[in-house]
Amino acid sequence: MIRVMVVATSPIVRAGLSAVVTTNPRLTVVGSASDLDVLVREIEQLSPDVVLVDLSSNLQQSVWEKLLLIQEKQYPLGIIAIVEELDSIDLETALRSGIRGILPSTSTELEIVVAVEAIAFGLVVLHPDAVELLSIREKVVTNPVQSLTPREIEVLGMLGSGLGNKAIAKRLHISEHTVKFHLSSIFQKLSVSSRTEAVAVGVRLGLIML
Repeated sequence: MIRVMVVATSPIVRAGLSAVVTTNPRLTVVGSASDLDVLVREIEQLSPDVVLVDLSSNLQQSVWEKLLLIQEKQYPLGIIAIVEELDSIDLETALRSGIRGILPSTSTELEIVVAVEAIAFGLVVLHPDAVELLSIREKVVTNPVQSLTPREIEVLGMLGSGLGNKAIAKRLHISEHTVKFHLSSIFQKLSVSSRTEAVAVGVRLGLIML
């Protein structure tokens, strides 16, 4: 049996996704939660193989940090995110946060069930429209000032102040692993390979004030 946990703010959505999962005799719902904080607290006890998360009404930067907390605990599970609009999610950030499946909220019951099974076996599942978005974004030169999140700009500013990962983590009340996640994203978006380069580009772009 594949053990599934459902996370959704709406109790109606939780009930609906749970009902979808139970249509397949190979899947079983071991629990549900209203948010990711509850998931983090209960995940060790429930030991799900796959977590089905509805992000259609809660796609904020804090979501990625909470998912990173789960990664830090190194639980052997796959996470499927269901989103309202595929183009509203940064696919690269989502995958780095531990998400292994991305489906639109319009997905059919069969698509959801098949995705759960595939991810339980270690595969990555992306809706065809999400794959198309990836290819489009590769061809578009984005403005790094626009693509950096407010938290990433905050981390970049602290880099400019000479703070190390541990100091940044303490000041922002996040883990060092999360700081490394933000730095990786910053380096990629600014096309740099070191902290010094990131600070130099940040100054040039007006993201860091000296």
